[in-house]
Amino acid sequence: MAPVPADAEVEPGSLLVAAPTMFDPNFRRTVVFIIDHRDEGTLGVVLNRPSEVPVDDVLPSWGRHVVEPQSVFVGGPVEKKTALCLAALRTGEVAAAVPGLIGVRGPVALVDLDTDPDLLVPKVRGLRVFAGYAGWDSGQLAGEIERGDWLIVPALPSDVLATPDRDLWGQVLRRQGMPTALLATHPGDLQRN
Repeated sequence: MAPVPADAEVEPGSLLVAAPTMFDPNFRRTVVFIIDHRDEGTLGVVLNRPSEVPVDDVLPSWGRHVVEPQSVFVGGPVEKKTALCLAALRTGEVAAAVPGLIGVRGPVALVDLDTDPDLLVPKVRGLRVFAGYAGWDSGQLAGEIERGDWLIVPALPSDVLATPDRDLWGQVLRRQGMPTALLATHPGDLQRN
């Protein structure tokens, strides 16, 4: 029997939570929402890195429709000039039935930013815009998971719209139960211990 790849549990709609020992500045204490995962590679966005840039400055027709803070979030180090938008749909709405949406998982969908926001807004609970994304080539993520850089956990639709004043990283870890929940208390910098 072939060994199960380390990234076998990764799927669209799951979260990658940076291990406390992850020191790469792009991903330290981040929560990444997976949008796409296949043999060729994986794509996601960092959920907990707001920028100072208002969405209004880069996508004026979308600015007033995004959830607070109405700023662009840094989705990751790849293609930083590319904007991605995630939506959490209202109860009863299905991404496949809404023009301009591509379902990711459950009520979370990717938004085609060429769509008229006024048609979309009544069908969603919230929208968030990301600049750039996190991407892994084939086998790269599996290697990082094997090394212990990431924990794979289920996402809640509310994670996609979490406000920066909530410690999303700690919150996601705490809801996993023991022993994983204990990682949320990790100081990060062991020299400060």
